[in-house]
Amino acid sequence: MKTVELLSPAGDPERLKMAVAYGADAVYLAGREFGMRAGAANFDDDDLAETVSYCHEHGVKAYFTCNTLPHDDEMERLPAYLALLNEAGADAVIVADMGVLSMVKRFAPSLKIHISTQFGAVNSETANALHSLGADTVVLARELKLSEIKEIRRKTSDELRLECFVHGAMCVSFSGRCLLSNYLTGRDSNRGNCAQPCRWKYRLVEETRPGEYFPVIEDKGTYIFNSKDMCMIEHIPELLDAGVSSLKIEGRMKSFYYTAVVTSAYRHAIDAAVSGIPLDPIWVREVDMVSHRPYTTGFYYDQPGQHYSDSMYYSEANVVAVVESCSVQGEALLSQRNRFFRGDELELLIPGKVPIPFKAEKLYDEQGAPIDSTPRSMMFFRTVLPCEVPPMSILRKRTI
Repeated sequence: MKTVELLSPAGDPERLKMAVAYGADAVYLAGREFGMRAGAANFDDDDLAETVSYCHEHGVKAYFTCNTLPHDDEMERLPAYLALLNEAGADAVIVADMGVLSMVKRFAPSLKIHISTQFGAVNSETANALHSLGADTVVLARELKLSEIKEIRRKTSDELRLECFVHGAMCVSFSGRCLLSNYLTGRDSNRGNCAQPCRWKYRLVEETRPGEYFPVIEDKGTYIFNSKDMCMIEHIPELLDAGVSSLKIEGRMKSFYYTAVVTSAYRHAIDAAVSGIPLDPIWVREVDMVSHRPYTTGFYYDQPGQHYSDSMYYSEANVVAVVESCSVQGEALLSQRNRFFRGDELELLIPGKVPIPFKAEKLYDEQGAPIDSTPRSMMFFRTVLPCEVPPMSILRKRTI
C-alpha cells in the first residue's frame, strides 16, 4: 500500500510547532490576508522565510492558503504577497479562484498550485482541467462518496495529487461556499470572516407577537443547521485504497492541543495502514480527548446527518501544561495552561508515543518552592515526570 501525506493545520507559530513535533508531513498556514481563517493569528509577512525554514529543517512542507475569493482591491495587493512566498521558499499555495491561479503562475512560479476544496471539484473532468492549467493537487469537495473519489482517481493522471479532508468541522453549505454569514452579519465567509450562523440556536417569531419566541422543533432540536464533525481515523486503509494522496485535518482555529493530539492519532493510523497492521484502539480513543462535536464519517459512505440538540463541543480531557525543558531524571520546567492540583491523576503526551498516566505528586514554583496547585495562567512551574521527554510534550487531565 502506497504511503500518503498527513497535512495538519497551523493557525499560528505554536500550532505549527505542535503539528511538526507530532508527526505532520506538511502544514497549511496563512499570512495576514487571503486565507479563509482570518480569525486565526496566522503569520506575519516578515516571518514567512523563517517559518518555511523551520518546516524544511524538520522535513515538513509548508502550504500557504490564498483560498479566499478576493475582490479587485485585494487583487492589487496579491502579487507582492505571492512574490514574498516565492522568495521565502514555500512549497505550494492553495487557491480557490481562477484569477488567483493565474497570478500564482506569473508572480510565484516556484510554488506548486493546490486547488482548494472551496473550488468545489466533484468530477474527473474538472480535476483534469485544473491539472492542465497547472494544478499539482486538487482538494476534492467534502460532499463526495469514497466510491466517487476512487472513480476520479481512475480517470485522472497519476501526476495529479488528490487530497481529501479526514477530520474536523464540516460546513452546512456546499464546500464551504456559504452565504448565511454575509447575509445575516455582513461578514463574508468566502473572504475568511465567517460568523458561523449555522451554529446558532434559531427560534420563530410571529409577526403580531413581537418578543414571543417559539422553538423550531419537533423531536430533535433547534440547531437546524449544525453539522457534526468528520472523523475518518478508522478508515485510512480505504482512503489509501481509493488513491488519495494527502489526508487533511481541519482546524486552523483550533487549539495547539487539538493540533498535537489529532496529528499524532492520524500519524499512527497512517503508519499502521501503510504497514498493513491493525490500528491500536488507543489512537481511536485519542480523538475523543479533544474538543469536538459528535463524529461522523462525512459523505464518504452515507449522509453525515446534522446535530440538532445543541452546538456544544465535547472533550474527555483538558490540557493543563506544556513541557518547556526536561532533564534525564524527568525534572521538568513547564508552562501552565489550566489549573490542576498536587495529587491529580494526569497523562503525559510525548510525540510519537502512547500517553503515559502518572500522578502529580511533586509540584514546585519556578524557583523550586513547594506548591499545591498551578493557579496562575501561563505560570512556569516544576514537577517530576515519569521519564525524560522533549519540549512540547503535553500534560492533560481527564474530564470523564
